[in-house]
Amino acid sequence: MHMPFSALPTKKKIAAVGSALVDICLIEDEAYLAATGAPKGGMTITTSRHIQELLGRSENRPIIVPGGSACNTILGIGKLGNSARFIGKRGNDNYGTLFEEGVHSHGVEPVLQTSSTPTGNVLSIITPDAQRTMFTFLGASSEMDPGAITPDLFTDVALVHIEGYLLFNHDLICATLKAAKTAGVLISLDLASFTVVETSKSLLETLCEQYVDILIANEDEARAFTGFSDEKQALDALSRKTDCAVLKVGKRGSYITHNGTTITVPRMGDGHAVDTTGAGDLWAAGFLFGLVNGFPLDACGKIGSACGYEVCQVIGAQIPDAGWKRIRLLFDDFSCVRC
Repeated sequence: MHMPFSALPTKKKIAAVGSALVDICLIEDEAYLAATGAPKGGMTITTSRHIQELLGRSENRPIIVPGGSACNTILGIGKLGNSARFIGKRGNDNYGTLFEEGVHSHGVEPVLQTSSTPTGNVLSIITPDAQRTMFTFLGASSEMDPGAITPDLFTDVALVHIEGYLLFNHDLICATLKAAKTAGVLISLDLASFTVVETSKSLLETLCEQYVDILIANEDEARAFTGFSDEKQALDALSRKTDCAVLKVGKRGSYITHNGTTITVPRMGDGHAVDTTGAGDLWAAGFLFGLVNGFPLDACGKIGSACGYEVCQVIGAQIPDAGWKRIRLLFDDFSCVRC
């Protein structure tokens, strides 16, 4: 059974559970990417050694920041000024220290298991068209102990946000969903990647029916999950699986369906995208922030669009302070129309 949004007003903290990864953002040309042999725009699971080999072939200096889908979302929520917590697992190494310090610097409480295994990291190759192609070494993040995910982690939160990549770890995602439901909080799930959906569709169907209140997907993920290429059909199918369904359609904006009503959210801004890394994650940050703070769903969508737009104007998933100031001005304008 899904929880009604009316359960939200007494709490505002958001917790996220996901992979503690360090993003290594590298700007390169099409020839460099082609030489890797990886499909453009995709995500390849690989080794730490392979990532270092790829970095060694480039003369460009990468940008290194905390990353991971759910982490990007919760760091955005922290920067928006909301109480937030991130739950994951890092290695006892320099990348792990960088990750934890980065979480702290965004005003987010880290609850991190540790391991002698190196901290997971993602090489994100960004080509001139702003597309990013990812090589992922999961490292310590894949060793998170499901037994450590208990309802006590969520008793003071309104909503738990989960990244779709956890579907690769059946025990972990089930433990997280059960703990969140026992704690009586809303659950949002970002599907994260069409490849995740394709390999976990049966499990995903069951979990959405039993646990998920808010389901967030882009066009490719929605197509993989519902079988529909048509946006209206895909959105209708998503809405039958959960209480609130979101379909992101890139530059054209997004759609939100709740209680039989569909809201169209226009794109925000006209600037040319520099890098799309984290665009969907930061969209979720703005949307969920608006939701727990009582904004109407159309305003939540607009804050999400603003966050997604701002992160596309920079390299990596970290919006600069000037961008956050513009976003705060936007939701300040919505304050008079809160639910």
